[in-house]
Amino acid sequence: MLCCAHCFDDIGLRDILPSLYSDEGKCDYCGSKNVQLVEPNKLYDLFASVTNIYEEADDGQELVRWFREDWAMFGHPRMNDIRVKDLLTAILGGAGAVRKTYKPSGRFKSDRLERWEQLTAELRNRNRYFPEIEIDFSRLAELLKFLKARDIQDNWFRARINAEGEAYPIDKMGAPPTGVASHGRANPPGIPYLYVGSTPETSIAEIRPHTGETATVAEFEVDAGSLSIVDLRDPKRLISPFSLGDEDKIGALRGDIGFLERLGSELTRPVRPQAAPVEYVPSQYLCEFIKTSDWDGVLYSSSVSDGVNLAIFDPAKADPKRIKMWEIEKVTVQINQTA
Repeated sequence: MLCCAHCFDDIGLRDILPSLYSDEGKCDYCGSKNVQLVEPNKLYDLFASVTNIYEEADDGQELVRWFREDWAMFGHPRMNDIRVKDLLTAILGGAGAVRKTYKPSGRFKSDRLERWEQLTAELRNRNRYFPEIEIDFSRLAELLKFLKARDIQDNWFRARINAEGEAYPIDKMGAPPTGVASHGRANPPGIPYLYVGSTPETSIAEIRPHTGETATVAEFEVDAGSLSIVDLRDPKRLISPFSLGDEDKIGALRGDIGFLERLGSELTRPVRPQAAPVEYVPSQYLCEFIKTSDWDGVLYSSSVSDGVNLAIFDPAKADPKRIKMWEIEKVTVQINQTA
């Protein structure tokens, strides 16, 4: 039986497997058609480096669970646990390792998430500009390299609620002037970034309009190939243990994934407008570091829509093209009883 890159849904294996392929056709595991196929046993060394960061434990869980939870693998709809176990058995040369239960090795513990939590509390409540809590910025810079966004779209959108019901001209749809910009999820007060959404609907949702209002939406074009963007939406899907090869590096990376996910949540979590000046401080701190590390912006999920937002540090790197008027016909509220 032969497998393919779609079985694993891993960004690293997607690049590696073409060099190992044996045939082309329909995958025996996930059923994908007209794909390059690989003999599972050719992946033994790659998978052994990952499985070695776990150690046997009676109160642990099977490898299939760890691969799913830690590395977001086997996301293909047909790759249920039975098929994954069959594939892992073929890769590892037997069912013994697949049936055992494991825990992550204690050799690879990281305190970076804990220290970030301590730092954010200090930034919000005690020391804004000279915090006492230190984090390993060199390691953070190294980790951000794993999160380089791929396949960024060229066209993005920014919305403004119309004053007096009239559309804004295109030259008024960019970022606010320096010194005038208010605090945002990514920018400190006075320092303008350009916030754009992946669709007109996303850009309008971000400005929280009321029913009956109208909005001007400007379309911006970026040179996606020239921008270096940190993608904070879903770090696990951008990180592959197979791109590292070294067991110690894989274990260290696993220990830092929770930290990276927390960074992503800083830009996505809903914040009450009246609390924003304080609550945004940690994400602004993070984005200022990303900017000084020679990145052009950050990509993050919208907290008020299903779309994606992009904060561009240098607004001049987006070219305004055209505007359209939109009318807000209905605004819905979704609630959930908490107590």
